[in-house]
Amino acid sequence: MTNPPSASGVQIVRYTAFTTDPAGGNRAGVVLDAAGLDDAAMLGIAADLGYSETAFLTAPPDGLGEEGRAFTVRYFSPKAEVPFCGHATIATAVALAERIGPGPLVFATRSGTVPVEVAEDPQGALRATLTSVEPYVEEAGEADVSEALAALGWRAEELDPALPPRIAYAGARHLVLAAATRARLADLDYDFERLTAYMTARDLVTVQLVWRESADTFHVRDPFPVGGVVEDPATGAAAAAFGAYLRELGQVGPAAELTLHQGEDMGRPSVLTVELREGDPRVRVSGTAVPLSG
Repeated sequence: MTNPPSASGVQIVRYTAFTTDPAGGNRAGVVLDAAGLDDAAMLGIAADLGYSETAFLTAPPDGLGEEGRAFTVRYFSPKAEVPFCGHATIATAVALAERIGPGPLVFATRSGTVPVEVAEDPQGALRATLTSVEPYVEEAGEADVSEALAALGWRAEELDPALPPRIAYAGARHLVLAAATRARLADLDYDFERLTAYMTARDLVTVQLVWRESADTFHVRDPFPVGGVVEDPATGAAAAAFGAYLRELGQVGPAAELTLHQGEDMGRPSVLTVELREGDPRVRVSGTAVPLSG
């Protein structure tokens, strides 16, 4: 469970989130004590590790949460800091629960305060549930959508008209595009530099590509070129934003539970559960995580 220090001498633990199989999910580094690390050091560690994100924990703001169960968390991709990362949050919560026990945690992130609850599921796995900051959904302009489709190599007629393009936020901004067929979603070969420039100009963290299998089951893919990663195998922040998107469009009721399958086309299957609660605008995303050796 314990990993050796990095070249910088900082102790890094490695987990994969939204799976119980070390061969699946999305890998994340977690630095449980990042006191003394500056931005350049954190970015260097994340770049050396090469995962989509690495989480860095320091002391919380005064008055945040129960002593010993509240933390400030920052997230770095190999290229840049991101405001919030769902899979690294799940990985961090499970890593902490293995050390201090399941129960409530509170994370102060750049996007806001994120409560997390960790419990043991019936199979004995630790399952973490994060509660997002308050989300929003906004229109995506026709020209913006056309440029995104051109970078992806998709055609407008390949989109699902029931799920129109939108920008969705639940801690980070994502462009949601829905494919009309599973085959369209499976065939992903995009222009990395063009999509990077497009996303950077619009402050997007990923593009959330989706296909609806049933009323409450979706398959998703998330290009992440702005982080130096072609694709994420599991994206909790985008899952939260997508839950808000579906509610905003009236595609689900005020209370719903959704299952998102991600990573299948990469050979790293992941399962994300998204929960909407009536009367609460926030979105909950839950999943398991397991440690990686080495």
